[in-house]
Amino acid sequence: MRKTLAPQALVRTTLAAAFAAFALHASADALQLQDKAPDRYVVVKGDTLWDISGKFLTKPWRWPEIWDLNRADIKNPNLIYPGDVIVLDRSGAKPRLRLLKTQKLDTAGKVVVKLEPGARSTLHSAAIPTLPPSAIEPFLSQPLVIEENGLDKHPMIVATDEKHVVLGNGDMAYIDNIPEGDPTEWQVYRQGKNLVDPDTGKSLGYEAVYLGDARVTRYGNPASIEITSVKQEINKGDHLMPAVHDLSTFGYVPHAPANELSGKIISVYGSVVDIGQYNIIALNRGKNEGVDKGTVVAIYRQGQKVGNLTTPEERSGLAMVFRVFDKVAYALVLNATRAMSVGDSFHNP
Repeated sequence: MRKTLAPQALVRTTLAAAFAAFALHASADALQLQDKAPDRYVVVKGDTLWDISGKFLTKPWRWPEIWDLNRADIKNPNLIYPGDVIVLDRSGAKPRLRLLKTQKLDTAGKVVVKLEPGARSTLHSAAIPTLPPSAIEPFLSQPLVIEENGLDKHPMIVATDEKHVVLGNGDMAYIDNIPEGDPTEWQVYRQGKNLVDPDTGKSLGYEAVYLGDARVTRYGNPASIEITSVKQEINKGDHLMPAVHDLSTFGYVPHAPANELSGKIISVYGSVVDIGQYNIIALNRGKNEGVDKGTVVAIYRQGQKVGNLTTPEERSGLAMVFRVFDKVAYALVLNATRAMSVGDSFHNP
């Protein structure tokens, strides 16, 4: 005969189970340090926030937790400079990092000046970036996501000098109209592929293909430009947009998504089949789903059909978002344990 618990006993049992479950989750979710995490680390030129995170944590995207950062801090963190000393404090219930002092380094990387704890030095020209600049700097103003025919409202190449069909470095071209007072530096684009959400079949926008750079040599209607660099063929009918470099990307902290997040890779930038480290990928989630710069996602290789079976998804790497639009985000693949492809899934890391 089954024994029925009294209401008070049932409450005690339920609470005990709840606390046990919470304790188990907290234990499993504890910050994990690297086996050889240093007690202190002097930041050097060439470091990135992601690399330094990995020196202390097995999961670098948990960087905000070890610093006790809130959501506002993630978007506007205290910048870290070469010469700063990061100290690992293990004395509390969970590890914490703090900046002990700022130092000045000579060209050989040796300390030449020590400042007081907490002082902020103006000796350093630039804070360390979140991601390797060489990997993302060319993409800080591109790729772009536009609506269909969204380039039509921007200046267009209407003629080429000396009847050149394809424009190269140093070639001249004529633009329908660039009035006096507009920027001097421009980038050349062409409407690219339709970015389709594989889950809904709906268009998320069109990719604007970056073709190269140009400089205005004469304003007016028509205006004249000189092509200063070429990434792909530039032709009559291509459009210009002002060159803008979004340097705010360098000030963001790597972090896990604020909520549960999942989706798919819908595109890879450039002529790439197998996606690997430092490739740029497009995700079918953006600002509308709470994605922001610094969001880290885990990529999973899609399962393969073997007869009547489908193999499970296998984790294949990590990527960090550095550019966000309403429905699409672009991310840099930071590490890859196996090749990835368009159609692979991403989830919370």
